Amino acid sequence: MTPTTYKDAGVDIEKGDEFAKRIYSLMRGTFDERVQELPGGFGGLFSLDYDATLFSRNYKHPILVSSTDGVGTKLKVAFMAEDSSSVGIDLVAMCVNDVLVQGAEPLFFLDYLASGELEQDTMEDLVRGIADGCRMADCTLLGGETAEMPGFYDAGEYEVAGFTVGVVEKHKLIDGSKIEPGDAVIGLHSSGLHSNGYSLVRKVLFQQQGLEPDDSLEPWGIDRTVAEELLEPTRIYVRPVRQVRRHYRVKQILRGIAHITGGGLVENIPRILPPGCAVELDSDSWPTPRIFRVVQELGEVPEEEMYRVFNMGIGLAVIVPPYFVQSVLRKFRRAGEDPAVIGQVVEGERSVTIN
Repeated sequence: MTPTTYKDAGVDIEKGDEFAKRIYSLMRGTFDERVQELPGGFGGLFSLDYDATLFSRNYKHPILVSSTDGVGTKLKVAFMAEDSSSVGIDLVAMCVNDVLVQGAEPLFFLDYLASGELEQDTMEDLVRGIADGCRMADCTLLGGETAEMPGFYDAGEYEVAGFTVGVVEKHKLIDGSKIEPGDAVIGLHSSGLHSNGYSLVRKVLFQQQGLEPDDSLEPWGIDRTVAEELLEPTRIYVRPVRQVRRHYRVKQILRGIAHITGGGLVENIPRILPPGCAVELDSDSWPTPRIFRVVQELGEVPEEEMYRVFNMGIGLAVIVPPYFVQSVLRKFRRAGEDPAVIGQVVEGERSVTIN
């Protein structure tokens, strides 16, 4: 009987080792002084403080904030378009934005990649996107796992998950507890669909309308292809929020922040509201990207359903006291954002009304 090897079963150890070497330079490009390199180690090492007179953090009561997430069925669009270049940014964004809203600075990020067969170029594009996202979030790509699982995933397909850990001083934690009626809701624009609602999007555009990734959306008022629009990466809000917070070192001006992901505005904002508070939003106060209306019109999706599934053009909702509204708007503009007052906090029980 001819000896059977792991490679015969579909797993190429040598190719996996070569891939690990290829992507290490991408990881290393995100390192800073807090990373303790240990080649061959089984875990990544990261120091909260380090010996540098000017830049040491010197935390007094650090709270670690963690998050894990994926990209969902947006991956299916990447497979169809044979383009994984932006998926890594989505993966990072979904995690770091979640720790950001609690006031945390993302420290490091790890990924898990699983495929039926390791296609090195595709995986390298994916990891390059993850590294790009980490740089946008000023965090370290500390490590990850690449699993080759023949027979489990179809050819050309893979799964990806991300994990991040952030840190915030206890007295700077943003938990929404100080939100009160009369506060204003400021919205930061999304770049489009971000990474939620793609099962509905794919059903409408691909199944019902029969569109292909290379088809133009120009007949519906969008000067891009289907793939270009649907693969637009999720925005990372770490830098603008951090810049604004630096201006208010003593007072907690940003009383609550909600990352608008699955569940849309109506389900994510209530997560940060204390008892006795509700939010009223004015849908005319911000522009809704055309792609949302295209999906709604072509799929005859009810308006209420659109606001329950999609971000509708708002990727982050920030709640501030009325006295500081104009100041916060100016600070966000200086940070490169185009913020808008989209609503207010009113008396009620943890709900959102959209007018």
